[in-house]
Amino acid sequence: MPALAPAVEPCAPAASTPTPTAAELLAFVRRTAKDTALVASLPHDPEGRTWLRLEGPAGSEAWLIAWPPGTGTGWHDHAESTGAFTVAAGTLREHSLAMRLPTDGWKTLELSEDVDRTRRLATGQGRAFGRHHVHEVLNESEHEHAVSVHAYHPPHPQIRRFSRTGAVLRLEQTERPENWQ
Repeated sequence: MPALAPAVEPCAPAASTPTPTAAELLAFVRRTAKDTALVASLPHDPEGRTWLRLEGPAGSEAWLIAWPPGTGTGWHDHAESTGAFTVAAGTLREHSLAMRLPTDGWKTLELSEDVDRTRRLATGQGRAFGRHHVHEVLNESEHEHAVSVHAYHPPHPQIRRFSRTGAVLRLEQTERPENWQ
């Protein structure tokens, strides 16, 4: 994956807000997704996702990500981080759970029938989310790359990865920043 860090102007949080809100993160990713030169600068790999780390607002972690056809994240959460993402090109699908998972002490959960949510996000569309948001993001296109911009605050202390079979969600692994170097 590229280790490039383009100079992207961070947006300043409101004077009364010490850390960026979900709305401010969403405004940042929407604004950044409109930067056509930045979006076009991201290399596309036909086999796997590529990304560029960006300077996010008020010390947040931000990424520009290219998604080849048929790729996705798998089920995961963002722990204590609030986040937002916007599609800069193409279309992504997000599957999410409308529930908060326990933070510790479990390996397998049976989900109730009413917790699944699905969103189709086309170019220019995005969403913000709160802490412990569980989702997977997919490029379901058979032929087109998609590109998106993501921002998280605080920067990821950890990500939990899950597998899912029907209504059963299983905690598979917990990743920490030192695992991503």
